[in-house]
Amino acid sequence: MPRRRQVSYRRRSAPSWEQVGLLLLVLVAVWSLAVGAVRWLVAHPWVPTVLLLVALAAGGVWVRRYRETARWNRVREQGLRYALPQIDALHHRQFEEAVRDLMRRDGCPAAIRVGGAGDNGADVKATDPFGRLWVIQCKHRKAGLSGSAVGTPDLHVLNGTGRPVHNGDVVVLVTNGRFTDKAIAFARSQRLHLVDRHLLARWAGGSDPLWELLSAVPSHRRRASGS
Repeated sequence: MPRRRQVSYRRRSAPSWEQVGLLLLVLVAVWSLAVGAVRWLVAHPWVPTVLLLVALAAGGVWVRRYRETARWNRVREQGLRYALPQIDALHHRQFEEAVRDLMRRDGCPAAIRVGGAGDNGADVKATDPFGRLWVIQCKHRKAGLSGSAVGTPDLHVLNGTGRPVHNGDVVVLVTNGRFTDKAIAFARSQRLHLVDRHLLARWAGGSDPLWELLSAVPSHRRRASGS
């Protein structure tokens, strides 16, 4: 019969006196450095004052630059304009970002882009100055008006999530192309708002907010059911 290998178990060795001594030396060195630094600062009381002034000055510069950047961002958003050739040249994600920025320009500073996997039909969400929540789906066409028309399947998705899932007050589909006749009829029957290429040109190239260009937009934030 082959002999079974015996497994030996060794206890962990306790720290040696050399390791303990080394640790004590490190602690003593750190303590000596700390005491020396405190004594040096006591002998030179102006150093902490200078360091504090430098920190305050650096913080002031950072705050000033942050406020200046925010101010220029507001100015840029207020004067934001897009021409249709610019929009046609965008990637579909950039198109969503452009729609988000246009909503910010119109007075929705908290507008966000949420497009991507799992967006449930919402590419941009924004709350306008009247408290209305806008749920926007974006459909970009590289060929613009010559591209394929947006049909009812896309509107079915938006209609199924815009209000039930996102609790939107204004549900919109924006495209730089066109819509089929069936899509237009379906949107009208479901209180969905469509922004086609011609309306997009007025919105992106002008200064009027989107709610002034659309008809039958609710005048205020609707109350959620049960509230």
